[in-house]
Amino acid sequence: MGRLPHACPVGELPDPGRGPAALWQALRLRIRRRTLLARALRRRRQLTALCDRTAAIRPGDILCFLCLRNEAQRLPFLLDHHRGLGVRHFLVVDNASSDGSDSLLRDQTDVSLWQTGASYKAARFGMDWLTWLMLRHGHGHWCLTLDADEILVYPHWQTRPLPALTDWLDRQGQPSLGALTLDLYPDGPISQARHAAGDDPTRILRWFDGGNYQVQVQPRLRNLWIQGGARARAFFAEAPRRAPTLNKIPLVRWHWRYAYVNSTHALLPPRLNQVYATDGGELTSGVLLHTKFLPGIIDRSAEEKARGEHFADGAQYASYYDRLIRDPVLHSPASSRYTGWRQLEALGLMSRGGWV
Repeated sequence: MGRLPHACPVGELPDPGRGPAALWQALRLRIRRRTLLARALRRRRQLTALCDRTAAIRPGDILCFLCLRNEAQRLPFLLDHHRGLGVRHFLVVDNASSDGSDSLLRDQTDVSLWQTGASYKAARFGMDWLTWLMLRHGHGHWCLTLDADEILVYPHWQTRPLPALTDWLDRQGQPSLGALTLDLYPDGPISQARHAAGDDPTRILRWFDGGNYQVQVQPRLRNLWIQGGARARAFFAEAPRRAPTLNKIPLVRWHWRYAYVNSTHALLPPRLNQVYATDGGELTSGVLLHTKFLPGIIDRSAEEKARGEHFADGAQYASYYDRLIRDPVLHSPASSRYTGWRQLEALGLMSRGGWV
């Protein structure tokens, strides 16, 4: 990752060694990984294929995996942006959309679509379903796993497509790419923004928090844990440890034995989580532009509060949803206007590493 401002330095991590404790921990993580794969195998029965075009996938294709519900407004731009980066096939799970998302996706020739009405929460917030699809179709491919409100950017993204980036990562022996989730927001109340399907959301959500990020390394999986940004400031100031986790590892050269542990925040085996340098340098990283705060979030927050499908402890997040429903202004005097990846690199929110 980059030089996150106001962050605790990562420093040199201790060698876990090969003593009895380390070997026992490795065994526990291996069992955990196999358990996650077994869950995915069981949950595959919850998926119904609406259009399976995976026979068109070719060796070397970069694949994108999505699980979504009612995202017809975001989908046109999401698909076009990542096609432009070099994604060749999208494998999508639709969780009982009612806004036409499924019809929109069926019309895309580079999309394979599965549908389920099962519980998103009970399927590890969709990760069981995606793990099955990645196990079945992702092996040997660079796989990009996103939420529908995330837009990947990285150094030189306008001129260097994803295959150039993944070639660089392969040459460096780096099998995964880390990214910071960066909350974007408008300069006034959320409801006053205007956004039509296919519009670039960054033309409306023009602002972000350039500072107030905290980072540490979780010793068990050796993954980063980053919190802060607009949501921590606006919704969790009184309980910062409850703020959303912002670090993700969305791009991985996949093997069928791999599994995400918690959304795309961490993976097994643990070596995939070391997307940061420990020698004072930097590794190449990206940013996920988070477009959650489009105007539809107000009605959606009321619905999701009632459904209780997005958080392990929905009661803890009731006040978060209530504040969203009240149409907040997230802009502050400390907000920065988004201008592009070079700005994010200068702020330490992404890094070119050695990729120049």
